[in-house]
Amino acid sequence: MKLVSRLGVAALALMFAIAGGLPARADNVVEVAADAGTFNTLIAAAKAAGLADALATTSPITVFAPTDAAFRKLPKGTVEKLLEPENRDKLRAILSYHVLPAQVLAKDVPHKPTRVATLNADAKVRVSRAGKRVHVDNARVIKADIRADNGVIHVIDQVLIPGKRH
Repeated sequence: MKLVSRLGVAALALMFAIAGGLPARADNVVEVAADAGTFNTLIAAAKAAGLADALATTSPITVFAPTDAAFRKLPKGTVEKLLEPENRDKLRAILSYHVLPAQVLAKDVPHKPTRVATLNADAKVRVSRAGKRVHVDNARVIKADIRADNGVIHVIDQVLIPGKRH
């Protein structure tokens, strides 16, 4: 009898899932970024800084994610230097500057340039929107609102550097 009731519960759960009654599992921001294949440098940097687990489990968050091409725009040797163990604090400061402690969709970004708190407690990032175009500091969002189970990713065309004049 217990086997029959377990099978019944499993079948019911499957029917709800197929019918849309149960939410499908989405990937966290780290898994979504890894699946995209264009954020290898960002993921390697997050791991080197000891931030990958926090990005995977903190919720809700917004990540302004620079592509591998954006990292290549930095002066030669910058990424390699930041990945050295003695520069871990600087790398953490840069990466945490790319993360907001809330989920912010592109449509929610104000038109007027606004400073917003980041996970880098020492720095706020400037965001603005003109029509559907979103900017964060001097970077442009090239793909917005990529959903993950713990937040949203906005793909940007530059690496953000805290304290850099904008």
